[in-house]
Amino acid sequence: MKEYQLDNFTNGWFVGNFDPSIFITDQFEVSVKYFQKGDREPLHKQIVATELTAVISGIIQMNSKEFSKGAIIEIEPGEPCEFLSVTDSALVCLKFPSIPNDKIVV
Repeated sequence: MKEYQLDNFTNGWFVGNFDPSIFITDQFEVSVKYFQKGDREPLHKQIVATELTAVISGIIQMNSKEFSKGAIIEIEPGEPCEFLSVTDSALVCLKFPSIPNDKIVV
C-alpha cells in the first residue's frame, strides 16, 4: 500500500500526463478540487480534451447555469466555459485525453 496527500499535487490533479502524478498516462487526467465560495475560473476552453466534472458537494455555476451535489457536467472540446463556486464546493474532474497545455483562456 502507498499513501499520498492531495496537497502534494498541482491544483488537485493527481493522474495524467504531467509531473507530479501518481499514474502517468496520456489517456486521461483526474483531480479532486476544493473551492471556497466566490472562487472562479475565467472563460476558457480545452482544444482537444473533453472534461467531465462531478459535483460532490456545494453549488457551482458553469456558464451561468447552477449545478449542485450529484450533477455531472460534460464540456466538449472547443466549448468555452467559465466557473464560479457559489458556495464552498468539492468536485471530481476527469479530462481525456491528457494533453499538457490544452487549456486556453479566451
